[in-house]
This record gives sequence, structure tokens and C-alpha cells, in this order.
Amino acid sequence: MRILLAGASGAIGRTLIPLLVEQRHEVFGLFRNAAHRDLVQSLGATPVVADVFDGQAVAAQFDEIRPQAVINQLTAIPPRLDLRHFERDFALTNRLRTEGTRNLSTAAVRIGVERFISQSFAGWPYARRGITLKTEEDDLDPNPAPQMKTTFDAIEMMEHIVLREKGFNGIVLRYGPFYGPYSSIAKDGTMVEDIRQRKVPIVGQGTGVFSFIHLHDAATATVAALTQAQHGIYNIVDDDPAPVMDWLPYLAQCVGAPPPRHVPNWMAKMLIGEHVVAMMNDIRGVSNAKARKELQWTPKWSSWKEGFRDAL
Repeated sequence: MRILLAGASGAIGRTLIPLLVEQRHEVFGLFRNAAHRDLVQSLGATPVVADVFDGQAVAAQFDEIRPQAVINQLTAIPPRLDLRHFERDFALTNRLRTEGTRNLSTAAVRIGVERFISQSFAGWPYARRGITLKTEEDDLDPNPAPQMKTTFDAIEMMEHIVLREKGFNGIVLRYGPFYGPYSSIAKDGTMVEDIRQRKVPIVGQGTGVFSFIHLHDAATATVAALTQAQHGIYNIVDDDPAPVMDWLPYLAQCVGAPPPRHVPNWMAKMLIGEHVVAMMNDIRGVSNAKARKELQWTPKWSSWKEGFRDAL
């Protein structure tokens, strides 16, 4: 299959390209920074340098490449996310998810792309009420913390662009928080550095539930979605949702760091914001049952426990 991969030089793009090439797909890796040309080519993709905010430039690349499928992995999250400035740090990613996705979608429809797969997120957007294990049928948070609202709105808009378009088979993959090579939870990752310096505390009771995914497992699920996925949404997470009070001390142990400090909710809210209290205490876990069944996909690291040990 001839595939255009947008965001080819990012963490999941670097992991995904070799798997697609191994499956004998012809991969064209689109990215913005020309300095990444050699990297993308070394992974096995044909480099395509383009600005996704330029609709005409995107259309011209589609005319030349004529892809059968598009995989949209566009993000621009800083290597070290500053939770005090969450809205600022996600501003470019939000624009990529809205304007960038719209330009890719418009070009894809015009040339008759069959399948359009887009990255979304399962980590925080689900409603912080009701059942503790969310499925694709459950509502997103109607009332996110103020710092997160523009990011949640961008995620929702991106999903609507992909799923409401009738010109192709639209598929949304809601990945859990990444760990593994090229992520912040890696041997040289920024979050691991911060944990070693005890800069990542448990806020409140630490009852917020995270559903992680190793980058390699996210990539294998994406490859499976190319042929197995139906129109709709798939949660791509491991089998072991875990509260902060369990996974954060374990992660500190894996990297030889002291146990994390504890910070009361009121202090975290005052120093950082309401959103960090929500993340640490209120978010829900996510079910991968649909992806396992329909994509015929099984994560290699079924639990973050084994995954953290192997990655770190």
C-alpha cells in the first residue's frame, strides 16, 4: 500500500516507519523540518518536506504521491512539558490537530484516499465521572480544567474532521500516554530526569488512573488498523490501567530514584493549576477490548510494569 505518514520524524513516526516497510508498504514520510530528511530516509521512507498549514503545498504533495492511505501523527509537544503552561505548550499541537488535519483531509478526499488514520489521545479527555474503565462509547469530559479546554477542543475537532468525512474510511486511534524510546519515559527521557530529581510528586491521593502504551505497541496497533479497522474510534492502551499512587513510585524505583514526594491538592492547584489535580486524582482508565478484538492486536507489553522495566 502507498502510504503518506504525516509527522514521520516524531516519536511514533520513527517507530512506525520500519514496521510499515517490513510489511512491504511504500512509505512517504512527511515532516516540516528539513533537518530530519536523513533520519526519515534512514528508516526506510521517502522524505517529504512540507508545511501542513499550507493547504496548496499539501495538495501538491498529494497530487504527486497519490497515496492510498494517510496516517496522521502530527504533534509538536515539547520534550519537557511544563504543566504550569499547559495551554502554551500544546498550542502548536492544537493547531496541527485542527488546521493540519483539515488540510490533509481535504487533499485526501480530492485524490480519492481510501483510508485515513489519525492520532488522538485516551489519557485525559474522557469524562471524569461514571465508570472507572472507559470505552470508545463513553463521553469525553464536558467540563475540562480551564488550562486544558483548548487542547480538549482541538482533539474533539480533529476527531470530527476525520470521522464525519464521507470521502474516506476515517479511523481515530486514541493512544494512551507513551513510554519507550523517543518518549519522555525512556532512559534519557525528560520525565525520567525529573523523577530522579524528585520533581514529579504524587498530588493528593494519586487516584487518577493512567492507561499506558509502549511506543512499539502503539505502532503495531497502527499497522493493524491499516487493514483491520472499521470506521470509528479505537483505544490503544495496555491491559493494566493503574493509579498514580501505584505507577509513579514503581517508575521511580525502576530508575533508581527516591520515592516521589507527596503534595496536597490545594498546594498543587495554587502552584500549577486545577488541571494537574484532575490528572493526578480524577482521570479514568481505558479499555482496549475493541482494539484487541477488531484489530486482532495484542500488546507485547501487556502491563506497564514489565514495559517500564524493559524500557528503563
